[in-house]
Amino acid sequence: MRRLKGWSQEELAGQAQLHRTYVGSIERAERNLSIDNIERLAVALTVEPWSLLKPEGFEG
Repeated sequence: MRRLKGWSQEELAGQAQLHRTYVGSIERAERNLSIDNIERLAVALTVEPWSLLKPEGFEG
């Protein structure tokens, strides 16, 4: 979803008030997401939070 918006990891991290390395580790499936961070990312991406829970939902 990030790439569909043309954003870098740094841009998404800034919009979601998260660290860039955290966003990268989520994309590589190295970290689990908290409910709070799912909401932050969904707001930043202007999508419904559940859409990030689908297998293809957070592939950059």
